[in-house]
Amino acid sequence: MKKSRRSFLKAAGVTALGIGAAPAIKAVASSGSVAAPVKTKKAEALNAKRWGMVIDTNKLTDEVAENIVHACKKAHNVPDFDHEPDAEKYPDTQPVNKTQEIKWIWEEHFEHAFPDKEDEFLAEKFRHLPFLVTCNHCKNAPCVQACPTQATFKREDGIVLMDFHRCIGCRFCMAACPFGSRSFNFRDPRPFIEEINPDFPTRSKGVVEKCNLCAERLAKGQQPACAEVSEGAITVGDLEDPASKVRELLAENYAIRRKQELGTEPSVYYIM
Repeated sequence: MKKSRRSFLKAAGVTALGIGAAPAIKAVASSGSVAAPVKTKKAEALNAKRWGMVIDTNKLTDEVAENIVHACKKAHNVPDFDHEPDAEKYPDTQPVNKTQEIKWIWEEHFEHAFPDKEDEFLAEKFRHLPFLVTCNHCKNAPCVQACPTQATFKREDGIVLMDFHRCIGCRFCMAACPFGSRSFNFRDPRPFIEEINPDFPTRSKGVVEKCNLCAERLAKGQQPACAEVSEGAITVGDLEDPASKVRELLAENYAIRRKQELGTEPSVYYIM
């Protein structure tokens, strides 16, 4: 059922008045219960109680990071503003504003990815590594709480998803996300997609989007596109399963998460 304009304005008014406006990050309380695996009708689907990602920074190179970003864009029809639109098909396309870039997974410097861990004596290697950042699929996701139309929602297996048809472009979720992991389509993204993947929907102007942990690939028994081309730098698995590969990596290596002090419980870990 779609939310009416009146319902949305009511929700927006409540937020503006500060009712329930305690910081969204702190407002999300963990139930403490362990969710059951999300199962699909497909026998080949990969299932988990809580999906998580481990990024091994020791295996990241500029080339590997570039391949990961490219694979994600190709799989999910993420526009590339460096791509020159077809003039015949899109004759009225205006010049690109790079600040409006759409990002699902991208490179950041250490001081931007981990501002709370920056130090003047930081090991030199970390200053030059291509740290990959993305949606953290937080256990306590503030974006889910902020969305007035439930366009942003969290599955029982921990994946935070977007329903593009429900999104009204209010950008409350973007304001609530402390990681900058969401992008807004200020323009029609389709002219900037070099080759459209027919297996994944394109978006329209006025819609927010972000990483979906390749939920559509997991449903077919495939690993996320980023993990598939990462040469071992990215591992995706069940954080609730002690025998899973991600838990094995976390048990054997020192790993950090982004902005842990905010209490969102990110599901993306970085091996240092």
